[in-house]
Parts: sequence; C-alpha cells; structure tokens
Amino acid sequence: MIRNTKRGTLVLMALLMLVAMAQAQAQAQPQGVAFSVQGYPGQATVFQAQGRTFVDLQELARITNGSLSFEGHRIILTLPRADASDPTGDAAAKASFSRPFNRAAIEAMAAMREWGGMLLVIAQNGYPVETGMAGNTIQAYQARTAESIALASTAASTESDYRGLELLRNEFNYAQAWADSFVKDRASMKMSERRIKDDEDAQKILRCGQFLAQMFASGTVQDDVACR
Repeated sequence: MIRNTKRGTLVLMALLMLVAMAQAQAQAQPQGVAFSVQGYPGQATVFQAQGRTFVDLQELARITNGSLSFEGHRIILTLPRADASDPTGDAAAKASFSRPFNRAAIEAMAAMREWGGMLLVIAQNGYPVETGMAGNTIQAYQARTAESIALASTAASTESDYRGLELLRNEFNYAQAWADSFVKDRASMKMSERRIKDDEDAQKILRCGQFLAQMFASGTVQDDVACR
C-alpha cells in the first residue's frame, strides 16, 4: 500500500514537471516581437521566458557589425568604434554643398545662362549695343546675375561651399570681362560674326559654365581647369 502511494506521488510529480517544462518551452517561443538597434539596419528575434526578454548574441553582433569572442567562461561582444566610419563616406560628406548654397548656386547658374544666351543672340544678329535696348538688356541681365552671385555668397557656410563659390565667381568675372570687351568691340564695329566660335576666351567660359552646371547638379565640389 505504501509502495503504491509513493509510486503515485512520483507519477504526479513527473506529470507536474512535464507540464512546467511545456509551459517554459511555450513561453520561450518567439512572441512576434522584433529587436533593433537605433542607427543600425536589421532586426533580431526576441524570445521571452519567465517574464524576461532575451536576444540572440550572434544576431545582435550581426546587427551592430560587431564580433563575438570567447575567453574561458566569458563571452565578449566587441562593437565597432564610433570614429571607425567609412573614410569614403566621410570624404563624400565633406565634399557636399550645403543645401542653401547649392540651391542659390543653381539659381545663379540659371541667371548666368540667361545672360550668356542673350549675349549670344545679340552677337549672332549684329544688334548695336552702344545705346538702345540691346545695351540696356545686357546691363539688366548682368546685374541680375551679379545679384544671384551675391545671394550664393551669403548662403555659403562650409569649406565646400566656399570652394564652389570661388569657381562660380571666376566664371562670372570671366563672363563680365568678355561682355565688356564684346560691347566695346561691337560699338567700334570690330566684332566679326565668327567672334564667339573662334574666341578662345568665349569657349573657355562656355566650358566652365557646362562644368559648373554639372557640378552643382551633383551637389559635390569638384574642379576643372576651365574655371581657373
């Protein structure tokens, strides 16, 4: 009788242990919750058991680009240093224009293209420039371009901005000097119809303008001999 009672007790205890283990296993299953680290891509699965939350160390190392090492009874998670960033990415960031300056520089280039296009029309059609509408139009477009350059200068705030501004000013100064020479030559009837096509200074200004348009469109500072 006593043996049967002990046997029944053991069976009951075994059943209780099995129930407890089943509950623990059920609690340790993934609960549909994802774990992520701010500033890093990727997610890891979260496990919950006995009121606690667990994350796989290997997945945590993967998310943070870290590494795991084992020393005796210790597991060491090594995270990348904050200053060990990609030098290529840092260089690209430093070469980028600030948004206010880039926007102002693009507007300045648009004003410069209008000015240059107007000069081209006047040169190709042989309009007089010493007095009258053509001369006033040249001055108006030139003043508008100068104002746009001044606005870009005000918006410059980084090293890349100032480097881009230098090239932008060079282009404006070259174009202004050429325009003054153009007006003087046209007034004295020394301007030929092939002046722009054969003029090295005019072609350099055109090449610099094309380069600047592409540079500001890309948003990063570059350099070209045509703008020097």
